[in-house]
Amino acid sequence: MKPFRLCIIIPVFNEENQVEITLEALRSLLEPLGIVYKVIMVDDGSRDCTWTRLVDLGKLHTNLSAIRLSRNFGKEAALCAGLDAADGDACIVMDADLQHPPALIPEMIRLWQEGFPIVEAVKRKRGKESLINKWGAKLFYDVLERLANLHLHDASDFKLLDGRIVGIWKGLQERETFFRGLTAWVGFPRTKVYFDVPARYHGQSRWSKIRLVKLAISAITSFSALPLQLVTSLGLLFLAGAIPMIIQTLYNKFSGRAYSGFTTVITLELAIGSILMISLGIIGTYLAKIFDEVKRRPRYLVSESSRGEPSNRR
Repeated sequence: MKPFRLCIIIPVFNEENQVEITLEALRSLLEPLGIVYKVIMVDDGSRDCTWTRLVDLGKLHTNLSAIRLSRNFGKEAALCAGLDAADGDACIVMDADLQHPPALIPEMIRLWQEGFPIVEAVKRKRGKESLINKWGAKLFYDVLERLANLHLHDASDFKLLDGRIVGIWKGLQERETFFRGLTAWVGFPRTKVYFDVPARYHGQSRWSKIRLVKLAISAITSFSALPLQLVTSLGLLFLAGAIPMIIQTLYNKFSGRAYSGFTTVITLELAIGSILMISLGIIGTYLAKIFDEVKRRPRYLVSESSRGEPSNRR
């Protein structure tokens, strides 16, 4: 096997009880295989003792690099911070809660060495997830596929990226990112491995339904302008319906058969008003994204960091 360096990026948020378990799981898997690897854990503004725990673990695990963001910027920003710090021949992105099984890593490395620059881990079973979340995820991926032609059904952030792909990622200039979408957008040959989502070791998912909806809106508006075109389509549709009604109204007026009453008028005003408000909301969402981009603020701010070195200690 040709020697290579592997970087493993793990965003963490309030995971003080989990980080050591995750590090030990990676160590027991990778060190017997002789893989030279470095773990980059990004503390996304945790409010517990996660950072203190990472600093202590860094003294025991010389191949652990820890980055602390100045506040909670969100998982996407934490991923960006980890990718910006990555310097390996290949890079794996995974969650800290071990719902992305480390046991898949050797197979992902094998496929990468066969020539696939992107290896994606796809959920075969979504685990103990509520029906609302499952249906919501399916609806989101269906909409994204139709609007942006991105096939992400049951995709996850658990991926292996070749160093070249990581370099391309670092060159992307947009402030607001959607990791799964952008890794699909860049193209390049890719393959998949499948896994069943296991139960979390500690705590519950930090993703509330509101945050998931916000992520979905951000993803859709980042990869498709079709909602804006939908506004135009709705306008044309209402115009097509208004023309015969105008003709009928004028005919009844001049023929003396016009009836008093406001039912039709009120119904039309409510319908048109609703469409206008929805349309303004869609336009406002895109304007807000443009506003965020032109400000050119950084994706994240680093408060402090500790650097480790690649290791394959046995």
